[in-house]
Amino acid sequence: MGTRATGSAGSSGSRVRAAIAAVGDWAAAGLKQVGDRVRFVGGVSQLFNETSKWCFRGMFLPGHKVGWRSLVAQTVRVGVLAIPIVVIVQVFIGVILALQLAPTLERYGQMERIADVVGIAIFRELGPLITAIVLSGFAGASIAAELGAMVESEEIKALRAHALNPIRFLVIPRFLATVLMLTGLTVIADIVGVLGGFGTGVLVLGVSPSAYLSATREALVMKDFLTGLFKAGVFGVLISMIACYEGLTVTGGAVGVGRATTATVVKSIVALIATDAVFTAVFYVWEL
Repeated sequence: MGTRATGSAGSSGSRVRAAIAAVGDWAAAGLKQVGDRVRFVGGVSQLFNETSKWCFRGMFLPGHKVGWRSLVAQTVRVGVLAIPIVVIVQVFIGVILALQLAPTLERYGQMERIADVVGIAIFRELGPLITAIVLSGFAGASIAAELGAMVESEEIKALRAHALNPIRFLVIPRFLATVLMLTGLTVIADIVGVLGGFGTGVLVLGVSPSAYLSATREALVMKDFLTGLFKAGVFGVLISMIACYEGLTVTGGAVGVGRATTATVVKSIVALIATDAVFTAVFYVWEL
């Protein structure tokens, strides 16, 4: 009897210790993840701070000019080459919106109101957001991979050994190119998205071209265009900073470069959608 009681108490104590150890491991893993997130946000913020300083120096101080050849090359690689994919995606977005709205609006005899919803949705939300998501995979991943390869081949160390700041020569051109080209691509995306809705409304749904264009002009105001461009600029900052940070902090050789590329796309998309939600809430409260 005594032996069984002792054995039962021992096994019960072992289970309690195992449960406590499991809770401890879970808490430690959670704290590590929180620490990693805080470290990531802090690192990106610090990189943005340094990038802003070098941008200011490049614009106003002699001897710190931005490398225009590098900027043009990055602009072509980040923005110009992305135009076809952005156009294709946004045309399909306009088509999808028009077709999805048609049954409901037809039920109420307001088929021409398709132009209102398509125009506002694309100019305020889907134009900048979808373009930014496309660019996060098209440009953000390549920026992270390129900088990561430079880190692993010790090109970054070579720049520092020659007293050349990597942020000035590597980050600034990619930062400016991403922000400028994402803003420009958003304008293109707005236009072709509305044209996709227009083509679907006129050719498929039987809406009069004049009625569609008139409804679009009445629905859209300047603030719809400007809020979309503002979002695009902020999205460009997020994509470029996340991509550059992930690339510059690569460790682990080719595997690390692959991890940085994947992390750039995932973190960029999460940051873009979260930021867009914040902006939408703020614009709704301020009636912008």
